[in-house]
Amino acid sequence: MAGLPEDVQPGAELFSTTRTIDRDRLVRYAGASGDFNPIHYNERFARDVGLPGVIAHGMLTMGLAGSALADHLVDPADVLEFSTRFTRPVPVPDPGEVQVRITATVRSVQEDTAVVDLAVQVEGRAVLGKAQAVVRLR
Repeated sequence: MAGLPEDVQPGAELFSTTRTIDRDRLVRYAGASGDFNPIHYNERFARDVGLPGVIAHGMLTMGLAGSALADHLVDPADVLEFSTRFTRPVPVPDPGEVQVRITATVRSVQEDTAVVDLAVQVEGRAVLGKAQAVVRLR
């Protein structure tokens, strides 16, 4: 079986999981993405531009949410669409780490797809808004 089962119902929680971001992960993501903006690694620079400190890449946070959904499916290609808005920066302490909580809930079901809402939070506060995916039903 791939995708979501055909009998999935609106309101059903598919999963809730936690992913960790630390400074090492920021460095690895910067290298993979080519995004070397100093707000993602230089504490002084980040504070000078008004941030609370070094922050995670928005696309890293989005990627963690998307991969959590894909991990829930047998075939990650069943994620047909995925979109979000970046609503709040994710400060990453040094030393330390931040926990990103991801919860997926079925919003609606059509004939062969489901719309899935992803609640992505750090310390109980949303860091992504309107995070939604369209997933194939099987």
